[in-house]
Amino acid sequence: MGRLIVLEGLDGAGKRTLSDAVCAALAARGAAVARFAFPRYEADVHAQLVRDALYGRLGDLPDSVHGMALLFALDRRAAAAQLRDATATHDVVLVDRYIASNAAYGAARLRQDAGGEFVGWVRALEVDRFGIPVPDHHLLLAVPRAVAADRAAHRELTEVGRERDAYESDAALQSRTGAVYAQLAAAEWLSPWTVLDGTARVDAPALAAALLG
Repeated sequence: MGRLIVLEGLDGAGKRTLSDAVCAALAARGAAVARFAFPRYEADVHAQLVRDALYGRLGDLPDSVHGMALLFALDRRAAAAQLRDATATHDVVLVDRYIASNAAYGAARLRQDAGGEFVGWVRALEVDRFGIPVPDHHLLLAVPRAVAADRAAHRELTEVGRERDAYESDAALQSRTGAVYAQLAAAEWLSPWTVLDGTARVDAPALAAALLG
């Protein structure tokens, strides 16, 4: 049985770059690795509805924090069997954004902290009711909001189809989300967390070795 490792962080934190490096380092050590990224915009109708809502194409749906969180959760529920199968057949399953992302962004939108009602609601929905696999470990790529915003803006200018959505464009929301992420990490929500400095070069080979135990 492999380990389900989740990579979390603000939009523009550098998760995809780190994921690429860690997967390469794991492969170099002979480990079998599977990758997932949520929302699965190209694979799941719930994720596609999320994208439409975030770009203003579904009326007032984005105003509902719980409604949006439900769509994010349903995307993961649809992938739960694939996640379990991948964990059974690989050494590491690396996931870019997962349950904690839903908790952090929703709590931040409601101006709650990690001890608030919303974080508990997400856990009850995704873990208890939907049976979505619980991570073995979280990696939080922590960067100052301004750094993440600059990276997201650069990505928007240099990559086709990467225009910032309503969440990515909201600087205050990003700042509050970063604070909730830090609280979730300190509380070791759902599983142990490791906080990585996203402004420095992460030693991917050393991190890969740690993930394999």
